[in-house]
Amino acid sequence: MKMRYIYRTLPLQLILIISLLLIGTGCTEEFFDKQPLDQASDGTFWKTAGDAELALVGCYYTGAEWKGEDFWTPRSMLCLDLMAGLGSEKELIPDHVTDGTLTSSYWVTNNYWNHSYEKIATCNNFLDHIGDISMDETQKAEMTAEVRTLRAYEYFNLSLYFGDIPLVKNLQTIDEANSVSRTSKTEVWAFLEKELKESVLSLPPSRPDSESGRITSAAALGILGRLQMLEEKWSAAAESYKTIINYDYYQIDPNYRELFLVENELSKEFILSSQYIEDTYGHVLLTYQLPETWGGWHQFSPFNELVKEYECIDGKTIYESPLYDPNNPYDNRDPRLDATVMINGRTVFRDKTFVSTPGSDSPDRKDKYPVWSGYCILKFLEDDPAHNQWSYGGNFSIIRYAEVLLGYLESKMESGAAIDQALLDETINKVRGREAVQMPPVTTTDANELRKIIRRERTVEFAFEGLHYYDILRWGIAADVLNHQFTGMKLTNDPANYTDYAVDDEGYFIMPQQNRKFKAGVNELWPIPQDERDINSNLTQNSGY
Repeated sequence: MKMRYIYRTLPLQLILIISLLLIGTGCTEEFFDKQPLDQASDGTFWKTAGDAELALVGCYYTGAEWKGEDFWTPRSMLCLDLMAGLGSEKELIPDHVTDGTLTSSYWVTNNYWNHSYEKIATCNNFLDHIGDISMDETQKAEMTAEVRTLRAYEYFNLSLYFGDIPLVKNLQTIDEANSVSRTSKTEVWAFLEKELKESVLSLPPSRPDSESGRITSAAALGILGRLQMLEEKWSAAAESYKTIINYDYYQIDPNYRELFLVENELSKEFILSSQYIEDTYGHVLLTYQLPETWGGWHQFSPFNELVKEYECIDGKTIYESPLYDPNNPYDNRDPRLDATVMINGRTVFRDKTFVSTPGSDSPDRKDKYPVWSGYCILKFLEDDPAHNQWSYGGNFSIIRYAEVLLGYLESKMESGAAIDQALLDETINKVRGREAVQMPPVTTTDANELRKIIRRERTVEFAFEGLHYYDILRWGIAADVLNHQFTGMKLTNDPANYTDYAVDDEGYFIMPQQNRKFKAGVNELWPIPQDERDINSNLTQNSGY
């Protein structure tokens, strides 16, 4: 039966507990180091506080190694940004999601749907049974709030990408599951606001390092802030973010590139991260991401449109700054560019220079695969080659404090509140001013100018962290951002006389199969999976599919 996301299957805990050995860096030994039971069922399992802890671990579990698309695992989150115009994947060309060819049978979007509802089913199972356990009521309330927040995160993303969705709050029988209808997204959002606000009251603002990865009130408020910004409830969003700021616990890390490596995964900038342990509960992002020179697949290629977003070191865009040299376009740029994107002949990684020159003997030469842009993603890549690229233990950020500060400023601005230098210095200038970046402070208080700056800042600060798709949808600019020809590395300073490859007027590689044709009014939502609709005729389809 297809409806895995609602139907009560075999006992979830036994499967999940056996799969988990979550101990070590990033996971509390006291909380996660639990021995699996020989047998477990809903009839015998829900007896003790220890059972509740094991079941709670199962709610966090999403899957490791080759886990498919969802809104939690690293590769899946990075791929959202590729779909949103920051790059491409060499084996999903065209990507079908944002090129105008998306259908209800496409496995990528269907996987996001299926895996989200699988996690919701696990959360519903927990919430249906936690009340049966005799245990400390404060601890029970905290666990319940964690699971309600995890479920809310999944429903938030489902409603963002699919619109009206089935809102299922309990486990159901097969017949019930196969007759559910879609709930309007406004009703879903109202439910999520209530869930998150109530959960905040039972959660701690932060956790010790030994409990890294567990939901906090800051995480619940961060999800709530995203939801309220999507709804354009600007004053409410500002209040949610301000509450996190007032905790006076989270902070901007001085590092940028190093922030995303294992050594800094306990940084106070991280509010919520998906958790991994090398060789035990790892993921394969490094294999996908590493250039072939270093033994990876070079699966992802950033677009030059992202590269152009990085300002010059004087705080002006490449179209405004006297420091910008079209013949040397990567010089004098925001340090986050070099920390995020590998650039031909410029980036040195593990004592080697990244080379993508066409016709060279480099395994990463641009012409090896026609869909390579000539750039590669540096962000997240470990300098130490000893890390297992096939089972990597680096956590992946879901919510950072930088998002809180930028979200607070945007919400205040869009609410019509007065903007002054003190507010800018409290928010965006802390992000730009981190020790490893030190970009000039923003000084304009004009809303029209500031809006452009905030949007550009979010694009470069959170590149490949899975936020850009959310941003261009809520800003209403997805069609504008995605409806054009994308380009890659600079190939020549004399485009008029260059004939080796197609280039634009500035000498940048015109990428084949990357002239996207996003359908405005249709592709802002993904289609409801056709195989779900084949089972349940009550599931209507989004317009245009």
